[in-house]
Amino acid sequence: MRSFLSLLLAFATVFVPVSVVHGELSGGFLPLERTIPLSRRGELEALRARDRARHARILQGVAGGVVDFSVKGISDPSTVGLYYTKVKLGSPPREFNVQIDTGSDILWVNCNTCGNCPQSSELAIQLNFFDTASSSTSALLSCSDPICTSSTQNAATECSPQINQCSYTFQYGDGSGTSGFYVSDAMYFDMILGQSMLANSSARVVFGCSTYQSGDLTKATKAVDGIFGFGPGALSVISQLSSRGITPKVFSHCLKGEGNGGGILVLGEILEPSLVFSPLVPSQPHYNLNLQSIGVNGRILPINPAVFATSNNRGTIVDTGTTMAYLVQEAYDPLVNAITTIVLQSATPIISKGSQCYLVSASVGDIFPSVSLIFAGGASMVVEPEQYLLRTDFIDGVPEWCIGFQKVQEGVSILGDLVLKDKIFVYDLAHQRIGWANYDCSLSVNVSVTTSKDEYVSAGQVSVSSSGSDTFAKLLPLSIAVFFIHIAVFWESRFL
Repeated sequence: MRSFLSLLLAFATVFVPVSVVHGELSGGFLPLERTIPLSRRGELEALRARDRARHARILQGVAGGVVDFSVKGISDPSTVGLYYTKVKLGSPPREFNVQIDTGSDILWVNCNTCGNCPQSSELAIQLNFFDTASSSTSALLSCSDPICTSSTQNAATECSPQINQCSYTFQYGDGSGTSGFYVSDAMYFDMILGQSMLANSSARVVFGCSTYQSGDLTKATKAVDGIFGFGPGALSVISQLSSRGITPKVFSHCLKGEGNGGGILVLGEILEPSLVFSPLVPSQPHYNLNLQSIGVNGRILPINPAVFATSNNRGTIVDTGTTMAYLVQEAYDPLVNAITTIVLQSATPIISKGSQCYLVSASVGDIFPSVSLIFAGGASMVVEPEQYLLRTDFIDGVPEWCIGFQKVQEGVSILGDLVLKDKIFVYDLAHQRIGWANYDCSLSVNVSVTTSKDEYVSAGQVSVSSSGSDTFAKLLPLSIAVFFIHIAVFWESRFL
């Protein structure tokens, strides 16, 4: 019997690829785990469930694990002023609409015990509340949990000794805040495994259950079920999943700025030939870039580069959770002055509600200049007039357009949705860089499913668009190997 088992395992090993794209199998072999003996008929379903989970892990390692999210919302502050997506949490899974926020780390949703959370939303969505008691896979984090005691957590993480529960309190830049407790539970998503291949997958993640909110979070005007933090911290979902090899260590988005908005969000790398990259400032709690200069119609403005340097209270961060864009005064004033000088003969400058605005009867694209934000490595981000100008009113029948850039007296410059929309953004965390390119975000995009980028799928509208068609050829030998391994394990557990 031992010789038969050895023969099957040896035969299976022949069919296992030594090198597998995007998530290579360590050492070129599949780990063999011993199953529990089939001593009772009731254990058969448990074994099947275990095998299904194992197969999902194997396929994820081979095919790359790209996750495609739908996106709703728009950057226009007069309508929605935010972008959001859906996540499925708990068992059975429930859907939650959560704001896409690269400026924070934690995923949190409204808890059913929240006393002041909004009960309705003017965004035409049904609000949901997470109930830990109704999820069969939910688990609360105790005070002794490594997440609660880890040095990577900031002062926002708390512990309630009376109930032995790991809690949190967060304060956002707009003055709003939330507090609650941490939960570990299943997140469900559709994973793109390769050409024409989708798999229903799940992974256990840690997220927050909000029991108290303040500020704008309590208002129904833009109420959603929570916030989906995509920051670089260890507790962000992208960090949790990529650290376990479930998804790549990269995510991308393309936020549509016109019409009804929407866009694309993927845990994976969008491929676009015109992408330019700039390195991230290392060891920062946010996605900090080195902004070096600003140009108007190609002319570099007289701004001291030191005002952009990253320090405790300076720097430039990329934040999808911010609707507008904010520049320190030393950069804002020269920018506005340059724009006003160029349009002075065709537009009437006015100050409206503290913002620089203009009365313009012609097309703004024909009159206003483009603005270039130039980063380390020479990467330029071009912002067109239609992107940085907001139509706010009519005065005597003439449209009023206001500059969307806002001034901060001191502190951090923030690149919000005003400049992020209508562009592909790739957060390449593995190589510590961010890339971008102008793009029509109503179109689909190609997303790499291999580290060599020679194989890709279409996201946004999940369909085949690609060059490599050998995914099935890669998966077939692995499937044969898994088949023989399971025969070997069955004989070992049944008769030995």
